[in-house]
Amino acid sequence: MFYYKPLATIRHKIIAGILGASRVLHKITKGKRPEFLFSANTDLSYVGSNVKILGRTEDEVLIAKTDKNGNIDNSDFKIMTATDLHLGSPGAELNNKTIDRLVRQIRDEKPDLVIITGDCILSDCQHIDSVQFSYMMEKLGVYWAYVFGNHETREEKGFYKYQLLRGMQYYPHCLTLFGKEELFGFGNTAIHIKNADGSYYKSLYLIDSGRDMIEEYNISHNVPKELWSDTYDFVKQGQIDWYTENMQKTLTVSPENKSICYMHIPVKEYELICDEYGKYDYRDSGKTKLLYGTQYESVGSSYYNSGFFTAGKEKASLQAIFSGHDHINDLCAIYEDVYLVYTQCTGYNTYNMTEKLNFPEKDCHYGVTLTTLHNDGTITVEPKKNNRYL
Repeated sequence: MFYYKPLATIRHKIIAGILGASRVLHKITKGKRPEFLFSANTDLSYVGSNVKILGRTEDEVLIAKTDKNGNIDNSDFKIMTATDLHLGSPGAELNNKTIDRLVRQIRDEKPDLVIITGDCILSDCQHIDSVQFSYMMEKLGVYWAYVFGNHETREEKGFYKYQLLRGMQYYPHCLTLFGKEELFGFGNTAIHIKNADGSYYKSLYLIDSGRDMIEEYNISHNVPKELWSDTYDFVKQGQIDWYTENMQKTLTVSPENKSICYMHIPVKEYELICDEYGKYDYRDSGKTKLLYGTQYESVGSSYYNSGFFTAGKEKASLQAIFSGHDHINDLCAIYEDVYLVYTQCTGYNTYNMTEKLNFPEKDCHYGVTLTTLHNDGTITVEPKKNNRYL
């Protein structure tokens, strides 16, 4: 992968120059041009963070929350998840609205960490917009991480994902790493939150869930032929092994530690939450404990269940999975003691409840999801909807 780095560095410098010139033009035209500059149309004054990076490896980041004196603090840790911003399609007005609402949520909730669960940057100028988005988060001064969705690129492991992530990693507040090269995808990262005594507070795993099922992986994973279809991708066995083995290391130090996973495409178990009764009509199946939310569309998981949920539960003390992908689902349910969560859809450029269900904006669930990690090991998950800003 090293041979990409010189070109990536040159590309980043060119993009930074373009964005710098664009911000000057934006001021001259009083915000009218250029339209793509969504980072200039909201308040980017500093928010800040009490998180401290303790160390990094090839695939792990160690962090901790600190108090005003810089000492590690075991108080509640807040994670904001956002998903499916779809920046770049169809246009500037909705891009600006999406970013404005996201930044407002960050200002109001002051999360310790923001995690984007995919399909954020979809424009024809993805590399420019990945740098622009990263610059925006850096100005806000909040730590953040990015998980790739199915729309960021048109290839499974290659130059474009590398470029997007490389552009993000120039900014110190981005916690996503490239991950182990032998794994499928990019950005497979473990973020370990540490306690003051050196134990693990919680372990967060970012998983690249891919795009579409392709023959190479169908064959290598012995996917039954009847499931070979034009459907969404699945988490690969190598990723599952990496996740469970990495988590096992933490459990030898902190047996009470729990893992939380973030990916774009939901795992097959999400299909157990609701049963279909008709078009846009899904109801509680009774197979899970539904905490909040509604399902309006089918679960966009792979036809093939690669066993991620079961492996996480049996070998990695899995506590929760957060996904995006299905824009008009906003459920949170517990299945076999594991939270299955749809992050609130954040983007206004997506297909949405107004388009599909004729809902007025005040009844739509655009927004973010806030998860509070408590020092007793429990978590609280709650939606934070944008209709509070109407």
